[in-house]
Amino acid sequence: QVQLVESGGDLVQAGGSLRLSCTVSRSIFSFNVMGWYRQAPGKQRELVATITSGGSTNYADSVKGRFTIARDSAKNTVNLQMNSLKPEDTAVYYCNAKPVLGSNFWGQGTQVTVSA
Repeated sequence: QVQLVESGGDLVQAGGSLRLSCTVSRSIFSFNVMGWYRQAPGKQRELVATITSGGSTNYADSVKGRFTIARDSAKNTVNLQMNSLKPEDTAVYYCNAKPVLGSNFWGQGTQVTVSA
């Protein structure tokens, strides 16, 4: 069973920065796509950013230019650098891993709260 553990969530003021990390129990390069999703209270879970095994990235329009997804092969983590945070970025952030075959894997989530 694959385990994904998120860390780095915190309370931060608007305009601040946070770096989320997703530690994976299996090589991150064994997955077709890895990504970050978020879910705000009363809203559906939404895609934030993804990175493919080949290194291609994709971002939600709402975070383009502010967030960066990257892999750290030495630590076997997928990180999300979040800059210029806004109150509307407040949500639980989840790490996701999509294998070539089979079901997706999800972490437990980490809370990000941005105060105005």
